[in-house]
Amino acid sequence: MPGVKGFISFEGIEGAGKSTQSKLLAEYLRPRGHTVITTVEPGGTGIGQQIRALLLEPGNHMDPLTELLLYYASRAQHAREVIYPALLKNTVVITDRFTDSTTAYQGYARGLDLSIIDALNEIVVPDLKPFLTFLLDLDVEEGLRRNRHARKEDRFELETIDFHNRVRQGFLQISAEEPERVKVIDASRNADEVSKHIIKVLEESWR
Repeated sequence: MPGVKGFISFEGIEGAGKSTQSKLLAEYLRPRGHTVITTVEPGGTGIGQQIRALLLEPGNHMDPLTELLLYYASRAQHAREVIYPALLKNTVVITDRFTDSTTAYQGYARGLDLSIIDALNEIVVPDLKPFLTFLLDLDVEEGLRRNRHARKEDRFELETIDFHNRVRQGFLQISAEEPERVKVIDASRNADEVSKHIIKVLEESWR
């Protein structure tokens, strides 16, 4: 399935800078005549924010299948309340995480069958795939260090280094399978350098 032009996602491990780069890209595009919204998964809607709180609460010990289904419940609401309506108005949608995060975290890291995730994608968002995905790649320990410095702590922050390495390798596997869509960006550099690289790749892809 080809990606939906105008739909851009940011992916990567914890602390890679997805939120920062989503904001910087929106700030670059708006003065150039684009209507842009930024959003986030899980979340993006009132219901999604409630599901996000459940998913990220450190005290919630959750079965992987429960976790997976909660992500898709949030995504179903997000797609229908926010993403589809915006794209129909030719608004550029920039999301901090989408289906690739589910594949990396719940598939490669949690060990759930990838065919289950593919089937849920077909049910929940059968015709919705980013035109371009920026995979912000970073050493796992550096990403976690950044988040500790920012005093960010949630249920995923408390996972083992091995878990986060499986997430990272999952993302890299996705990028190897879909190199035209998923562009790997070195996120170890400062935010301005990363942003310039992202803009260059985007402009080349939109030609």
